[in-house]
Amino acid sequence: MEERVLISLLLDFYGALLTERQRQCLVLHHEDDMSLAEIAEEMGVSRQAVYDNMQRARQLLEMYESKLHLVAQYEERERLMSAMRSELDRLKASVGRDEFRTSTNTLYQLVAQMEG
Repeated sequence: MEERVLISLLLDFYGALLTERQRQCLVLHHEDDMSLAEIAEEMGVSRQAVYDNMQRARQLLEMYESKLHLVAQYEERERLMSAMRSELDRLKASVGRDEFRTSTNTLYQLVAQMEG
C-alpha cells in the first residue's frame, strides 16, 4: 500500500491518540501535501522539529497498529465485502427464480448496511 494511503488510514483510526501537533504535522504533510519547510513556517518551528514530530507520530501509529490491528481488520472487511458482492453478482446472474432474486436483494441490502 502506498505510504500516503497507509498514513491516512492510520490517522483515521489512531489520530486521536496523537498529540495535536503530531496529528497536525502528519495531516499537513500527507493529506495537504505540504513540505516540511512549509509546515515549519506555518507552525513557527524549525524544519527539524517538524521532522522529529512526524517521525515520532509515525512510530506511534505503527505501534498502535501492531497492537490493535484496526487497519488490517478494516482491509480484511473490505476484501470480504468485495468478495461477497462478486458472489452475489454471480448468483443473481445465474438464478432465474423470484425467491432467489429476493434473497440476493436482501443480501445486497445487508452488504450495503455493513459498508455504512
